[in-house]
Amino acid sequence: MQRAILDRLNGDRAADRAVALVTALDGGGQALVYPDGEVAGDALPEAAAQAAQDALRADRSQQVEAGPETWFVHVHNPAARMVIVGAVHITQALAGMAEAAGYSVIVCDPRRAFADDARFPAVEVSTEWPDDALNRLVPDHRTAVVTLTHDPKIDDPALEVAVRAPVFYIGALGSRRTHGKRLERLREKGFSEDELGRIHAPIGLAIGARSPAEIAVSIMAEVTQVRRRPPAPAGS
Repeated sequence: MQRAILDRLNGDRAADRAVALVTALDGGGQALVYPDGEVAGDALPEAAAQAAQDALRADRSQQVEAGPETWFVHVHNPAARMVIVGAVHITQALAGMAEAAGYSVIVCDPRRAFADDARFPAVEVSTEWPDDALNRLVPDHRTAVVTLTHDPKIDDPALEVAVRAPVFYIGALGSRRTHGKRLERLREKGFSEDELGRIHAPIGLAIGARSPAEIAVSIMAEVTQVRRRPPAPAGS
């Protein structure tokens, strides 16, 4: 590997920046490609650069044919993130499951009696208001946002940020009736039906979950399904 490429790649990884290392298998070229299309290093065929961006979005390294050469795209993505709003019993189970699945977990709850490091010893805990925390974290396409407090004063601000961010999953705890009232509040604030339609509620797959741990399983299953299942073809 070229020294300049290696130094930059190591810097990107240390800073948790998403980047793909694209290498010609015949040894003729190498470059770094970023999600915004920036290319650093040797010139790449357009098809190889586009394949690298696609691989970053899919979170999957792959071999591609571009022009007369074969290229290997090695994806270096930071860990996907799960922001959980509400330091409740479900969160205690869900945080561990999400970490085991490779997520970087942030628990956010302005209620200091709940957001206790002793209850969540292995994850980042924030006592900021959730909209402030999410704006600081800059949620992206590798972020899931889960709201679990059942308190509109805490959950709604988080949802207001999440539905206008490129996150891949948004879920909110509550019955259909509770969610209906939630949607009315958000409509009154000017959110569109397309934005509101991104919220999964009642949260989790319908597996008959009752206990906090079972509800956490249903949430983790739905997050995984949304992240891993290819989108349905248009019109299906």
